[in-house]
Amino acid sequence: MQLTDGRPRTLQVSTIKVRSDSGVSRAVCDTVDVPISGCIGFRIVSARVRRRQIMEEQVMDTFATYKARYGAPRIAQELNALGVDCSVNYVAKILKHNGIRARNGKAFKYSPNTEAMTGVADNLLKRRFNADGPNQKWTTDITYIWVRDRWLYLATVMDLYSRSIVGWALDTSMTEQLITDALQMAFKRRDIEPGLIIHSDRGVQYRSNRYQALMERHGCRPSMSRKGNCWDNAVMESFFSRLKVELIYAEHYRTVEEAKSGIFEYIEVFYNRIRRHSALGYVSPAEYERKCA
Repeated sequence: MQLTDGRPRTLQVSTIKVRSDSGVSRAVCDTVDVPISGCIGFRIVSARVRRRQIMEEQVMDTFATYKARYGAPRIAQELNALGVDCSVNYVAKILKHNGIRARNGKAFKYSPNTEAMTGVADNLLKRRFNADGPNQKWTTDITYIWVRDRWLYLATVMDLYSRSIVGWALDTSMTEQLITDALQMAFKRRDIEPGLIIHSDRGVQYRSNRYQALMERHGCRPSMSRKGNCWDNAVMESFFSRLKVELIYAEHYRTVEEAKSGIFEYIEVFYNRIRRHSALGYVSPAEYERKCA
């Protein structure tokens, strides 16, 4: 295109915002020889691609959270319950595209690990999720967080008295170091006495000698959920669900650093000190402990 003085003029198509009801927008598209239908179509396609990326993150995250036990129907049910609108077919397409499937049906073959029962403790908690005072019953677990193209693993320790997260650790690998770091943070923050119950699932990290020895040195009593029974640690599962809905799914983190910063703010500032908890009479964990001190 030429101006009246003969100098060339360049227009950047990528910066044009198109409104179908605007004559000016149509004129701009005509100027750069781009049909308005093409401009609008580009925006629609971009929005669709972004939506699929976000949905894929949430599907992958839910698949990992339930340890490959949920297929498309249950994942869709779970996401819809959390307020994420999706269909079974849409979830199934995402699973197929990523080459993953639930651990059920004839296609899945499972060979029991010979160490599966090593280090398993009795279920001392027995779903009694209330405590008469702080540092009597703790519960701990690990959740998966999908960030762009990799997993992050978050280990947390909760005091069942106030539902406060007293220890946590975040890493790119799910090892015994992750859970011991979370437990070490809790020990440094709280004054504990022998007999403290620390409940977890039967994951190999929680059955490791190093983790068990750490609890023993502090006089703690290990407790573990029954095999394949997530309801035995329902309080921690509930915390992870709220974390996903209120933070992870809402923010759509693109880098590990962004996720770490956001999780720190959520746990240390919002959840522990501000968020009103229904089980505590709608006060925050920190406020509940102050009132009961």
